[in-house]
Amino acid sequence: MSHEQLASIKINQDRLMNDIHTTCEWGKGEPWGDGPTETGMSRLSLSDTDKQARDWFAETTTSLGCKVHTDQMGNQFAIRPGLSNDEPPTYAGSHLDTQPTGGRYDGILGVTAAVEMLRTLNDNWIETNYPVGVVNWTNEEGARFPMSMVSSGVWAGSVPLEKAHNLKSVIPSNDTATMKSELERIGYLGKVPASYKSTPMAAHFELHIEQGPILEAENRRVGVVQGVQAYKWFTVTVRGRDSHTGATSFQHRADALLTSAKMILASHKIATRHKALASTGILGLKPGSTNTVPGFVKFSLDIRAPLDETVEAVEKDCRQAFEAIAAGENAYGVNDLCHPSDRQCSVEWVTDFVSPATHFHDDCISCVQQAGSDLCGGGEVNGKGIGAWGKLMTSGAGHDSVYTNKHCPTSMIFVPCRDGVSHNPAEYSSPDQCGDGANVLMGAVLRYDRLRGQR
Repeated sequence: MSHEQLASIKINQDRLMNDIHTTCEWGKGEPWGDGPTETGMSRLSLSDTDKQARDWFAETTTSLGCKVHTDQMGNQFAIRPGLSNDEPPTYAGSHLDTQPTGGRYDGILGVTAAVEMLRTLNDNWIETNYPVGVVNWTNEEGARFPMSMVSSGVWAGSVPLEKAHNLKSVIPSNDTATMKSELERIGYLGKVPASYKSTPMAAHFELHIEQGPILEAENRRVGVVQGVQAYKWFTVTVRGRDSHTGATSFQHRADALLTSAKMILASHKIATRHKALASTGILGLKPGSTNTVPGFVKFSLDIRAPLDETVEAVEKDCRQAFEAIAAGENAYGVNDLCHPSDRQCSVEWVTDFVSPATHFHDDCISCVQQAGSDLCGGGEVNGKGIGAWGKLMTSGAGHDSVYTNKHCPTSMIFVPCRDGVSHNPAEYSSPDQCGDGANVLMGAVLRYDRLRGQR
């Protein structure tokens, strides 16, 4: 296929948007507007509504001539044959599960755009040199089963299958299900081993909304993703002493909640100093009584930065600061706004998850750049093939592409989302933005297929 032919092929934008909104009938969440599609999503992994979306994926891709299989983690793989089928497919995909109060585009756009790619290839009678695949990864969000990207992690050999199968549901709070029991219940516990050896990939391309404000703020149509920043997740436990709020003076309290608040404030100051990010999204305390000073607090800490060494530096400084704060010292000025206590607390850390910085493959990045340039009208800056239409980017969020990158060439495509909002019912990308992303995704896959054929 010539360069001109590659540049001329376009997806059907109306059909893409219909797929997005049709599949989003399964797991509708909170409304953010008055329109019929102005609702968020609450399609938790391996729920009944997730099964409906999975059934749609399997039925639709099968009808498009694909051979579909499911592995032991419920990952779904649809493969469209090529002229030569003795090599692994070039894959595109993402995930169909959402946050409890998520939107219609995070993950969903990547899968539906990949399915639309298959439709467009069929419409235009395009035969690829090698097979082209579409993948729906299980539980990418980690919202219901608390380990993000867990199933691509099993596929990559980075997460043990038994550990993943035994993850317990945390939503709803009284749920006793595990990943394995829910895979069995909805009929998606596949027999194919969840492994890059059993389901090899020649490459993996993933379209995603940016989940940040940069593309919109700079009026860019496409983000060419070069990698994903490093991050670590921790659970921090602070122990003090329960005491009466009226009968215990400030200096005699061992207030675990106040101490934790100081630690969280210090983590932000430390991260800012290192040009990194630190966040706390989960906090629990005991005993939970209005007139009792809390003696026990457990909170999450998420540290992120583009470089592994920056994350390590933030962690080191936070550990030192937290010890000092627990001992009643005025680390990072956290005692300036409240009375220090003579009583000490203790602090313990557990490392929950580590994701090193990821650097994507140059060939895949180049294919995305070429597809974006052809779609948007070209133009180069500093010889890097990025004109005013696009931007070279590092993803702030983790994605399944982090794990695929361990075993095959990988890259991602970002499109803007309104106000940079994601993991929120009001998450929104316009039809034109979704169409841009889908066209670049298809163009990148076809360019990579041509590149393989030239080797």
